[in-house]
Parts: sequence; structure tokens; C-alpha cells
Amino acid sequence: MKKVMLGAVIIAAGLLSTANSQIQEGNWMVGSSLLSSRFGLNTGAGYDLAIQPKAAYFIKDNVALGGYVNLGIGKTTKGSPTAFDYGVGALGRYFLSPGEQGVDNLLNHGRWFFEGNAGIGGRSVENADSTTGLDFGVGPGYSYFITPNIGLEGLVKYVGRTGFGNEGLNSNITFNVGLSIYLPTAHAKRLADDAK
Repeated sequence: MKKVMLGAVIIAAGLLSTANSQIQEGNWMVGSSLLSSRFGLNTGAGYDLAIQPKAAYFIKDNVALGGYVNLGIGKTTKGSPTAFDYGVGALGRYFLSPGEQGVDNLLNHGRWFFEGNAGIGGRSVENADSTTGLDFGVGPGYSYFITPNIGLEGLVKYVGRTGFGNEGLNSNITFNVGLSIYLPTAHAKRLADDAK
């Protein structure tokens, strides 16, 4: 019984420390939002499904900078034309430390974060309003580490596009679910060498 308890304590300590080790300076985050739902702020808004691959490098502990690509489709109502979303740009993430600003982690092996992005993107709808120009967004999220290097993530984000086209500005609130892999630099180099 003592061995079982000792083993449980060691595993729990390992899980507690993993939420810190992935987000240290020099590590990489590679992942994607696999499902994105949109709640429209404009008249006639509907739903969206999108895939959003992203990669970021931790320039210091808790701070990652990188890029993203956005590809998605959407429909306002049954029988309405299909919309195509696209975008590419830079993103940044800031992970909150446990207890920072009075915010404690919901679970011991997870982390709250804020994500922001800016780039070029657009929304094209057949025979309807379209926008191409500045693509931007900001919002809070939570990464729950299901293994030491894989985080299951939820993200609520205000996203907008402004620029050229029939519609000067469109904006939405999205809910995204996805996975991210956190790789120490040495491990990422080893994977790149193995791929050669």
C-alpha cells in the first residue's frame, strides 16, 4: 500500500510539473483548432467550420510568438450560399502563471492563456458581401495537458476582418477546440533530423 501511495505521489508531482515545462523559453508549440463555431455579431450570421493550423516558439517562459493559417467554410441558413474564409498571419500567446493576478488554475496540469492574432484574411460569399484585408482576433483559452507534451485546448475569441470589398467590417465570437503539441527544442531538432 505504501508503494502504491508513493507511486501516486510521484505521478501527481510529474503531472503538476509538466504544465510548466512545456511553456518554457526555447520550446515549440505546434497544433491546430480542429473545430470552430461562430456566433455572428452581424445580421444573418450562422455557423462556421474551420481548421486553423498554428505554430509558435517560446521567446521566454509563458510567451510564445508564431504564425497561423485559417481555412474554413460557413453557411448562414439552409439554401444560402456557402462562404469561404481564409487568412494567414502572426499570433502571440501569453500563459498565466498559477496564482497570477488572483487567477488560479482550474486543474493542476493545465494553463489559462490569452491569444491574439493579426494578419491578412478574408471572407468570400458567392453573389454576396465579401471582405479582404486585416484579419485580427483576441481571446482567452485553456490548455489541459492530457499527456506531458499534448494539450487539449478550448479558446473563445473575438475575430474580425476589415478592409476592402462589399462589407467593410465583419466580426464574430468563435469557440475553438483543438490540440497542441509542445516540443522542447532538442526534441524538435531530433524529429527534424529523423525526417531527413
